[in-house]
Amino acid sequence: MSSYRKSKSLNRSSSINKTILFGRSKSFNRSTLSPLNGGSPRALSAASPRPNRLSCVSQWSRMLIVIGLFVSFIIFFAGGYIYVLPSLSPEFLGYSLSVFNNSMVGCDIFNGSWVLDDAYPLYNASECPFAEQGFNCLGNGRSDNDYLKWRWKPKHCDLPRFDVYCILERFRNKRIVFVGDSMSRTQWESLICLLMTGVEDKKSVYEVNGNNITKRIRFLGVRFSSFNFTIEFFRSVFLVQHGLIPRHAPRRVTSTLKLDKLDNISNEWLHADILIFNTGQWWVPGKLFQVGCYFQVGNSLKLGMSIRTAFRLALGTWAAWVERSIDTNKTRVFFRTFEPSHWSDQSHRLCNVTQNPMTEPNGREHHVFSDSVLEVIKNMKIPITVLNITSLSSFRSDAHVGQWNDNQSAPDCAHWCLPGVPDVWNEIFFSCLFHDCGLHLQ
Repeated sequence: MSSYRKSKSLNRSSSINKTILFGRSKSFNRSTLSPLNGGSPRALSAASPRPNRLSCVSQWSRMLIVIGLFVSFIIFFAGGYIYVLPSLSPEFLGYSLSVFNNSMVGCDIFNGSWVLDDAYPLYNASECPFAEQGFNCLGNGRSDNDYLKWRWKPKHCDLPRFDVYCILERFRNKRIVFVGDSMSRTQWESLICLLMTGVEDKKSVYEVNGNNITKRIRFLGVRFSSFNFTIEFFRSVFLVQHGLIPRHAPRRVTSTLKLDKLDNISNEWLHADILIFNTGQWWVPGKLFQVGCYFQVGNSLKLGMSIRTAFRLALGTWAAWVERSIDTNKTRVFFRTFEPSHWSDQSHRLCNVTQNPMTEPNGREHHVFSDSVLEVIKNMKIPITVLNITSLSSFRSDAHVGQWNDNQSAPDCAHWCLPGVPDVWNEIFFSCLFHDCGLHLQ
């Protein structure tokens, strides 16, 4: 597996379906009966073969009828198991959903509001070795903790309450893969911390290569050995290839994004049971044009191409790769939309973290990148689940890292505290994984 050494002991399971709704002769040896040697048929006694043959035929007929009825029953029972049980399996496994009392069917879980709930937070970042120090706001000196107490409440239903033991069982023998930028890594860390609350032996959870959680490393994989599953993160901030300067390029060009080629580590994403993609935070002038990075299609430089157009082309390349390379009978694919920031100025230098969520999103509930994601996925040939978290995250100006990070001289109104908003992204992910979350496109 190229330069990445990952556990290969995971078995694929058919419990994660491709669909959003979870879906999905004997031979009998008979003795030859012949007349007694030298005997005449008319002289046969009551114990002769003729009546025995008729009796055997009758017995075999009755036996075949019984066998046929038994086989029919088995086929009927198996059919019921195959078609009925999958839809009930989450409840049998105890993932409790208010789905019986307040059905999620037809409920848009992305349309709702934030409500206070003393059951939150769901873990302590200081007790989770996979939460980056830079995201542990309480551990970095934040004195108020109101931002930890908010739960997302859809208008017409409730998200399932987090049941760590049942989710650990559902993930047994699975491979979950996150692909994207630092926001993807934050959600990856959140998921690991959430699940570790249900693991008794904390040492049974470890990074497969012994690496510390850092911003620059391209692969991180955490194994839950007691349940035989891994949660992996691949750093691919653009999803497409970031290449060297082409020949005869203008002096201002120092590198290019090859919009028609997916990241060269994309083969490492194959054969996962669950794939969760995101991109967006690096598609800004400060990380592109201002550092000499321009766009390329084939051998042609596109110096005048806008970021929005390039982003749309890159998503098209990603979509074509998914349709060509991913077996959706085995792999469930998600794409999480853009995460809004709450900078106080256009230069991204002033960061005013509030004490409570905003009452109005002030235009942050929509983003051109999220719109592009929805447009591309809607035209794909296979089902992709969209985690459309842009609007619900737009209210949470209180939940950013701010000055409580590992570099207090650089306030941060883009990344999120842990625990915090990324935990809700994962609760929504669970709802969409095990139930119909109301936004699946094909």
